[in-house]
Amino acid sequence: MLFDRYEQDQLLFNTNFKEACSDPGLSAYRGELILIEGEVGDAQGRRKPPHLVMRQAIALAEGDKLLLLAGSLDDVLHIREVLGKYQPDLEPGAVLMLFVVNIPQSLTVTMDGINCYLISMQDGMAWNEMCELLGLEKGDFKGQSAADKVLTAYRAFAEFKPKYPVVDLEAALATRNDAKRDARGPV
Repeated sequence: MLFDRYEQDQLLFNTNFKEACSDPGLSAYRGELILIEGEVGDAQGRRKPPHLVMRQAIALAEGDKLLLLAGSLDDVLHIREVLGKYQPDLEPGAVLMLFVVNIPQSLTVTMDGINCYLISMQDGMAWNEMCELLGLEKGDFKGQSAADKVLTAYRAFAEFKPKYPVVDLEAALATRNDAKRDARGPV
């Protein structure tokens, strides 16, 4: 299973769950994915906290290939780290949905047969925003395991036809602005 390899390679961080779907061969993960590892901190090889993660990651794998990868990035430039680390594992035709803080509008980027949706979002949760964009409601997930909920979301992408401008990766990176994630907490 792909996520077992990621776990062994210490690429999973703050894991919510990593489990098999009810459909054979499929597995899902939610948590954070490490984009830039921390330094080795001791003689046993344990690492310090990562320098960069994809927050609120949502992933669906079939065997050793990713069918869906979604999550939140603070900077659109970090898409380079996402692609550098995880693109080899993306199945042709996979869906990549990244909620990005510092782009002014949502965009579609197509790279090597992979549709990458860059969604402008300064505040919110990747899972909730993705479900809203896909038109999914609580009732669509009733009685499902956590992994099967990710599978349901993946299947909803078959009907997802956004009207975002289609640009190449360099044009998407050029839209970068100075927006920062909205901070929330006690007052």
